[in-house]
Amino acid sequence: MIVVGLVFAAIAALIHVYIFVSESLTWTSSRTRKTFGVRSLEEAQTTRAMAFNQGFYNLFLAVSALLGIVLVAAGVTAVGATLVFVATGSMVAAGLVLVLSNRRMLRPAAIQAVPPLIAVVALAIGLAV
Repeated sequence: MIVVGLVFAAIAALIHVYIFVSESLTWTSSRTRKTFGVRSLEEAQTTRAMAFNQGFYNLFLAVSALLGIVLVAAGVTAVGATLVFVATGSMVAAGLVLVLSNRRMLRPAAIQAVPPLIAVVALAIGLAV
């Protein structure tokens, strides 16, 4: 189960790297605007600084999860698992905040929160056994 947890943590990290790229690098592109429901280029330009900053939060969560995976694989289980739990737990919490703030965001919230939730549960079970 530890491996399953780490695989889902890696999937969650990759999703958050994609979110970072979208929010911090391609925010004003038509594809990204469509993905995030930003109606116009003007709206994207107005929210660009906020999205840029938010994208880096997602990148930091991804890097923390990936570092935790590497540390667990290297045998530094306590530190690595702690990083994975904090990063993926934060991803789950962010997904919950997203759906609670706007019920129409259920699909993006699920994309953001389900893989890290599986990671948390699987890793916890794997470490407990």
